[in-house]
Amino acid sequence: MYTIKPASADDISALMALRTEAESWLASKGSDQWSDREAGARAIAKWHAAIDEGRTWLITDGEDRILGTVSRGPVDRDFWTDADDPETGFYLYKLMVSRDAAGLGIGSLVLDWAGKVAALEGRRWVRIDCWRTAVGLQRYYEGLGFSHVRTEAPSHRKSGWLGQRPASLILNRQALRPQSDVVSLPPVEVSAAGRKLPTHN
Repeated sequence: MYTIKPASADDISALMALRTEAESWLASKGSDQWSDREAGARAIAKWHAAIDEGRTWLITDGEDRILGTVSRGPVDRDFWTDADDPETGFYLYKLMVSRDAAGLGIGSLVLDWAGKVAALEGRRWVRIDCWRTAVGLQRYYEGLGFSHVRTEAPSHRKSGWLGQRPASLILNRQALRPQSDVVSLPPVEVSAAGRKLPTHN
C-alpha cells in the first residue's frame, strides 16, 4: 500500500534528491527535459513556497520511504488560454518517482489520485505540460490516458506540449491511501488572468 501525504520543510533534501535523480535519468535516456538543472538556493526557495502553500505531496511506502512526489499549481498562462476554460483544469507539476520504485505503477496511481481530487473540486481535467522535445515523456502520458491538446512555443520557454485527461478516468483498482482527507487539501483557484486567488472556507 502506498500513501500520499503533504510534504513539509523537513522533506526538502529528499525532494532535491528526487529532482537530481530525475534530471540524470532523463539525460541518460537522451531527453533534455529539465536539462536546466535546479540547484541551490533558488530551487530550495521554490520548494519552500510550494510546501508553504500546500501544493506538494510525497508518495511513501509501508515503511515510510519516500518513493516520489507531485505538485499542483495555478494555470500557466504562457500555455493555457481563456478558450481552454482554465478553471476546469487541475494543473499537475513535478511528478517524479524514484528510480528504486520505477515500474511499480506509482505514476499512474498519482494521476488517478489527481483525477479524484480534481473531480471533488468540480474540475473536468487533469492537465500537464512537457518540454516540446521530450517525445518519450509525451508518449508516457499518452499511454496513461492523456490527449495532446496542442503545442505552444513561447520563445522564453522550453516546455509547451500540452496534455489533458478526464478527471473521471481511473486506470487502477489499487489507490494511493491519503494520510488525511483529500477534501481538506487547499485548492488552488485561478482568476481569468491566471493569478492564484485566496480561498475561503
